[in-house]
Amino acid sequence: MTAGNNGASTPEDDDPFGYLYEDGRAAGAVPPPGGGGYGYPGPTSGGQPGVPRTSYNQVRTVGERQYGQQAPQAPQQPYGQPPQQYGQQQAYGRPTAQYAAPETYPGGPPVQQPPYQQGNGGGRGGPNHKGLLIGAVAVVAVVVIGIGVALATSGGDSKGQDSAADNAGGGRTSSSESAQPSHGASAPPKADLPKQDAATLQLGGAATTAKDVPGAKGSDGTYVVLNQPGDSATWTVDAPSAGTYRLSVNYGVPGKDAKTTLTVNGDAKPGSVNMKNYAGAPDGDASKGWTNTWNLVNLKKGSNTIKISCENGDQCGVNLDQVFLQTRDGKSS
Repeated sequence: MTAGNNGASTPEDDDPFGYLYEDGRAAGAVPPPGGGGYGYPGPTSGGQPGVPRTSYNQVRTVGERQYGQQAPQAPQQPYGQPPQQYGQQQAYGRPTAQYAAPETYPGGPPVQQPPYQQGNGGGRGGPNHKGLLIGAVAVVAVVVIGIGVALATSGGDSKGQDSAADNAGGGRTSSSESAQPSHGASAPPKADLPKQDAATLQLGGAATTAKDVPGAKGSDGTYVVLNQPGDSATWTVDAPSAGTYRLSVNYGVPGKDAKTTLTVNGDAKPGSVNMKNYAGAPDGDASKGWTNTWNLVNLKKGSNTIKISCENGDQCGVNLDQVFLQTRDGKSS
């Protein structure tokens, strides 16, 4: 067969099953020239005798198909892309090495392959983290700017309202300024608690004053002598507030211990004042026996009476120098 010749017979003569068509025979169909035809044995034009024609060619443009060329090689894969394995499904539009269309053979039209796209980070394309980060930063910036504008606006409004109120009221002083004390004024100092010499107290019984023993702190060194039962010294004192106070007593003994009775506001159960030889004076040396002791007393606000006396059962022979009040922890004010 030559180019442009698709066989010696006409198309209707190429049907190998023509003999089956009885209506064709009835219509006067003619076997193809050269014998055979319609499926009967016999030579056909360009064929072998007795062999029906079994090859049919697809009509193509002259020169489109070429023979005798080298079989096409499998297309080389791009760098980094694994080779195609047998049995794997090819991408759409790519022929396989076993079943290639005529166009893939040398001399046919070139096959366009889609470019290989490298994803971020290699391999498969992942999410665009950089874009997400930029978007998040932009959102935070917008929120911060909005808060700043709101604060600036509210601050300006409050200042405007304060200035308007000041103008309407003729000016005003803020509460913080009024709460601060003036530098010129100062809080009044606390007054010291009462203190008095024993020689100025109300004496009772045979109690007398003296000043022959040196070392007394009272005015002119005068003190009160309590030598026998019935001797007493009573102090009328004003307490600044009701509460517990410390009653301190300066006294002296001639090198031996003494004990007196303490009565506050006529209490029916008086206490006692231990006047021991805390100074460690030798026996009979009253000048070295001056010392101090104290008792806790409950006083009412205002006037109170405190009585120190020598009663039956007490150890008399004491020189009473001074009496004074202190706070419970021993402070004078």
